[in-house]
Amino acid sequence: MKLLDIYAKMKGDLDAIEGQLARSVTSDHALLTDTSTHLLKAGGKRIRPVFVLLSGKFGTYELSVLERVAVPLELIHMASLVHDDVIDNAETRRGQLTVKSKWDNRIAMYTGDYIYGKALAIVTELENPQIHQILSGAMVQMCIGEMEQIRDFFNTKQSVRNYLLRIRRKTAILLAISCQLGAIASGADRKTANALYRFGYNVGMAFQIRDDLLDLLGTEKQIGKPPGSDIRQGNITLPVLLALRESANAEELQAEIDNIQSSNGAGETKRALNIIRKSAGIAIADKLATRYIAKAIEALAGLPNIPAKKNLTDIAHFVGKRNY
Repeated sequence: MKLLDIYAKMKGDLDAIEGQLARSVTSDHALLTDTSTHLLKAGGKRIRPVFVLLSGKFGTYELSVLERVAVPLELIHMASLVHDDVIDNAETRRGQLTVKSKWDNRIAMYTGDYIYGKALAIVTELENPQIHQILSGAMVQMCIGEMEQIRDFFNTKQSVRNYLLRIRRKTAILLAISCQLGAIASGADRKTANALYRFGYNVGMAFQIRDDLLDLLGTEKQIGKPPGSDIRQGNITLPVLLALRESANAEELQAEIDNIQSSNGAGETKRALNIIRKSAGIAIADKLATRYIAKAIEALAGLPNIPAKKNLTDIAHFVGKRNY
């Protein structure tokens, strides 16, 4: 089944979550409402709420309960993006001006903090301390991942292992607990929740690697920002690390990255992108993403053969091949 077909079948419940997202960030403070809804209006894949809902199918499915997991998870993701754009000095996201660009850095930071707060307020409506513990633990790991990324800006000597640990914290863990918490909130057993966690984790790893590839290979129309933004911001991703090891033009690539760093991110990335695109690093990174997708699908093997299992498998295949 195609991704759009899966979303179409879930439209009613996803619309309810979309409405709840908008209501949850609405404030008596007009500016705070404007800034908080700015990214929300730009849309998004809403893959975290989708994972919550589909994982909830493995237990007792109650939208009123699952909303209180899906909405906070999406809000946490949104808040992290608002903060990321300040750290990365990003002007656009999803084809729109970022909060920091349309307003300023201070407004953006407090907007992100506000959204985090609203997420926590909603999830505490569920009287399940395990859900609260898992969510708060993931937020801590996300912060560590962000700090690690800042520490490694323009560090071309970092190991692949460090990169993988960073994206586990920054991206994979939130997708993993989207599946896990959807199962827990619906009363599914621990074995099922753990299997869904592994599924989400492996999809999340592949998702970020594909995202890093798209930043190098995609067009501005496809990805909603100029290609090469990661390098410009100092974020040395897996394909770049591999290109520095596998390319005959590694020294030239290093020189280009050094030039970009010395210009505070204002340097031209065209030559660096050309070297990376011609290197073996692209194919190796793509192959690793494919391996993560295979592991994600394998994690579902022991679960009941209900439609949600097929939907999750189809989404995993989409993530492995996505070009936007």
